[in-house]
Amino acid sequence: MSTELRHNAADTRFEIYLDGSLAGYADYAETESPKVRNFHHTITFPEFRGHGVAAQVVKYALDESRSAGRSVTATCWYVDEYIGKHPEYADLVHRAGGTGR
Repeated sequence: MSTELRHNAADTRFEIYLDGSLAGYADYAETESPKVRNFHHTITFPEFRGHGVAAQVVKYALDESRSAGRSVTATCWYVDEYIGKHPEYADLVHRAGGTGR
């Protein structure tokens, strides 16, 4: 099964495709001052559940956010939980009065 991860900036979401079919996404809203992405929704379509799709797209989204110099907030429970289980992303979490860095 082929996997492709994309940042669809026009639709403000990170997408995952399995064998060419959209399998899920993590969408966000962002601000420029401060540079923060708020991940508010993660979707895995039913036929793709149980294959780690959400984890793959969230990891990609967090890695890309780091590369883009953005902090993150997570109103999506899944993204919040993912960050909690992966302390290597804790520094990305935006804190009032500054960034997570």
